[in-house]
Amino acid sequence: MKVTIDIDLTPEEARRAMGLPDLTPLHDRYVARLGDMIEGGVKPEMLEGMLKSWAPMGEAGMTFWRRLFEAGGKPTQ
Repeated sequence: MKVTIDIDLTPEEARRAMGLPDLTPLHDRYVARLGDMIEGGVKPEMLEGMLKSWAPMGEAGMTFWRRLFEAGGKPTQ
């Protein structure tokens, strides 16, 4: 037997129903800060710090991103 239930919820309603926190203010601050950083000129140290925060495995994650960017910058043959 197979039963299918369709629930029509907005993302906000689904988040509340599942008990997840509302991260909208945090997201808005992050996007605003990223926009300010881009408008003010991006420095290599800033990119490194941002990539470190995105890298899930510390140094291994940084190595992955570095290799990915290096491979993307090489011309194809």
